[in-house]
Amino acid sequence: MQTPSLAELQAIIHRGVPLAAAWGIELLAAGAGTAVVRLPPQPLLLRPGNTVSGPALMGLADVAMWAALLSVTAGKDESVTSSMTVNFLRPAGSGAVLAEARIVKSGRRMVFGDIMIRAEGSEAIAVHVTTTWAVIAPAGA
Repeated sequence: MQTPSLAELQAIIHRGVPLAAAWGIELLAAGAGTAVVRLPPQPLLLRPGNTVSGPALMGLADVAMWAALLSVTAGKDESVTSSMTVNFLRPAGSGAVLAEARIVKSGRRMVFGDIMIRAEGSEAIAVHVTTTWAVIAPAGA
């Protein structure tokens, strides 16, 4: 099973989640059950206080986790989010935001993941997300 290139994985993500394409989410890295995605600055996604909104950060976390899953399934994954726990630790600011996802445990039916979100250029974690995904085998697998 060969892992697609970053460009191929990003295309899969943008086709599978058109909102990720509309927001301009970029896949910066993916492999071995990890992924890093970038949300560019977008005034449309800000909330009062001039910081990226919670819904945008949750969407970014979800895309990051799917990218991590795609990195271990040769780009063929139809799993779905089962649960997501989001802890907002500090404002992410109004600039670009990075989400780093990793698979913590992968089973036949469930996958557990962890996502850290921070403002680009900062090491301070703004959002910590834990998530559970239900595994759905791709058609024809």
